[in-house]
Amino acid sequence: MKKIAVFTSGGDSPGMNACIRAVVRTGIYHDLEVVGILQGYEGMIDGDFIPMDRKSVANIINRGGTILKTARSPRFLEPEGRKAAYQQLKKAGIEGVIAIGGDGTFTGARVFSEICEIPIVGCPGTIDNDLIGTDYTIGYDTAINTVMEAVDKIRDTAESHNRLFFVEVMGRDAGLIALRSGIAVGAEDIFIPETKTDLDRLINRLAACRKDKSSKIIIVAEGDEAGGAFEIADKVKKALPEYDTRVTILGHIQRGGNPTCMDRVNSSRMGFAAVEALMAGKRNVMIGIMNNKVTHTPFENATKHLQEIYPDYLRMMEILSL
Repeated sequence: MKKIAVFTSGGDSPGMNACIRAVVRTGIYHDLEVVGILQGYEGMIDGDFIPMDRKSVANIINRGGTILKTARSPRFLEPEGRKAAYQQLKKAGIEGVIAIGGDGTFTGARVFSEICEIPIVGCPGTIDNDLIGTDYTIGYDTAINTVMEAVDKIRDTAESHNRLFFVEVMGRDAGLIALRSGIAVGAEDIFIPETKTDLDRLINRLAACRKDKSSKIIIVAEGDEAGGAFEIADKVKKALPEYDTRVTILGHIQRGGNPTCMDRVNSSRMGFAAVEALMAGKRNVMIGIMNNKVTHTPFENATKHLQEIYPDYLRMMEILSL
């Protein structure tokens, strides 16, 4: 193998740049030519490739986002788009590809492999932590710390006004951001897609809540079946009009910011391992870290399988919030 490519796809996540840096410098160490593909699968279809060297990834380990940019690619969903992408890779002489992204990225890579003979290895870049085969995805640790810091600030104003705050966090299909950040901020309750929301239970808990509690925080994952934070807050307000209720949606602030130390180290380790996996002949696998060991999980096993939500987390949260 003499030439490899790296790209980022799907939603950006803090730590992607650290992973790109690790891929480029590990590749150079092994005398490989490394190119970056701009704008994910879109750039692959258009042949938007750039050469990368040590200098091109200098001083990016601390930066959020992705220097290679990212994009959704409706064209790649079509067979013609995938054929065009394959032709561009072959034309450029690329012999291995490293994809940094989440569920959609790896699903695309798995389908692409049906016509593409070039091996692809993935690094799990998504703040949702919703891939099987790794304890933590790239960006998850930074995202939950961002939520924690934001909610800590919200609690300051909640305590000053004796308010009930509903805070909506990202998690359309997975509630792991809400779960861990909710425990970390001492939330009164957490609503996530993986469990059935019992609004009557919440209303009864709030009605019986200690009168000396000056602030109350409810964390809502955006994908909860009872609705978003505004809808849930409206229902609670009608049942408990005595509460001064407010809603905050954190939105894309969770995607940005400098990656934490944990995300920088894990991202670097995954990028390093991805290059060596390609050189060892691996293909169509996702690099992960489980129990502090590097793992290789086939794309079809890594995607569309949400992480297990541990019941003791929810029970612990309920007891500690009393």
